[in-house]
Formats: sequence, structure tokens, C-alpha cells
Amino acid sequence: MKTNEYMDKIKVLLVEDEQTLAMIIKDTLEGQNFIIHTANDGIEGLRLFFDLRPDVLVADVMMPRMDGFEMVRRIRQTDKRTPVLFLTARSAINDVVEGFELGANDYLKKPFGMQELIVRIKALAGKAFSFKEEPEQEETRFEIGDYHFNSITQKLSYAGAEEELSHREAEILKRLCENRNQVVNTQNILLDLWGDDSFFNSRSLHVFITKLRHKLSKDGRIRIVNVRGIGYKLIIN
Repeated sequence: MKTNEYMDKIKVLLVEDEQTLAMIIKDTLEGQNFIIHTANDGIEGLRLFFDLRPDVLVADVMMPRMDGFEMVRRIRQTDKRTPVLFLTARSAINDVVEGFELGANDYLKKPFGMQELIVRIKALAGKAFSFKEEPEQEETRFEIGDYHFNSITQKLSYAGAEEELSHREAEILKRLCENRNQVVNTQNILLDLWGDDSFFNSRSLHVFITKLRHKLSKDGRIRIVNVRGIGYKLIIN
């Protein structure tokens, strides 16, 4: 738990070799109730990570001495939970996939807006705090905009009207709710619910996603976004 002094502050470790960008991010986030520590490369970032134990790690991918991928690979050997957000100028899908496979929770492509960075860090930090404070408790009731979803009864309700979801619809929606504003890896869903990640099952998953989009369409703020080649993300504007 955080002390009272820092109760509402999110501690972020920013690992970024572009000093001007790092300074802009640090100044902006400190003005938004964040505590920011910075490192210039992966080696320094690795040392500071284990010294500081931040709530969220924000890291550039391409850096001297040790890149972001290698730094996170080493961190994930002992720390599986601290959320990681990659900043990357790379657009190749293979690079993005590699980041998620190493254990990243989200990524942001340069150039990006500061407000988007803030929203994503807050979303990741919220997930981190729930891990620390309630590690044993599994959430079963979710608010999705104006909808209410109970993953045990598999009921989705809107304005008093209830609809029962199929087992797979409920399991997919539960994973999206648990990882709101983060990409849920397609392969993980397929292996968990279908037992293999074949092309046929991938198409079947897409059909279930389409059904869920339709069932959530009464609230225009809700979107299930396809991150091509990686997975799906539940966003509520």
C-alpha cells in the first residue's frame, strides 16, 4: 500500500534516450500528479526498476547499450506483474508482437499526444493497484458503460433488460473487461477457450467479437477494437 503522502500519486519509471522527449514527458506528468523517475538506457532502467519498484514502467524500444525489449525480458524473469508500456517509432507488426510476447501490456506509437499517454498510464496503474490490494479476489461483476455484466451468471443487462450470453461470449467479454484499455492477445484467448490457435478458430473468435459488438451497440461509447495481428481491446470513451 502507498503512504498517505503518495496515496494518489502514480510512480512511473520512464526509460527514454531522447532527452528532450524525456524532459517533456517528465514535466507534463509531474504536473498531473505523477512521480516520475527517468533513465537514459536499458542498463540504467534495469537498475532503477529494481531500486524503485515503480507502479508503471514506460520504455522506449530503441536505445543504446540495452534496448527496451532486452530490458523488459530481464525484468519479466522475476517480475510478471508491473505493467509495461512501450513507446516505439517502429510500425512493423513483428516488432509490436515481440513486445507483447515479452510481457508488455500496451504500446504507444511515436509521435503521440501527452493526454493519450496519461490515460494509458492511469489505466495500467489502476490494474497494478488492484493486483497489489486484492490479489486473491476475482472480479465477476463489470460495468461496461451503461451495461452491467455478470460473468458467473453470463448475464448482460442494459436499462433493466437482461440477455444471457453463450459460454464463449461471456468468457471473451470477461477477459476484455479485466484488461480494459489493454490489448488481449488473440492467441491466449484461442488457447484458453478453443485449445488451439488455428486459422479456423481465429475466424470463429472474430465472429464472437462481432456478436459482442452488436450486443453492446446500445451504448455508443463502447468499442471493441481489433489491433491487427495482435488481439482485441475494449475501450469506453
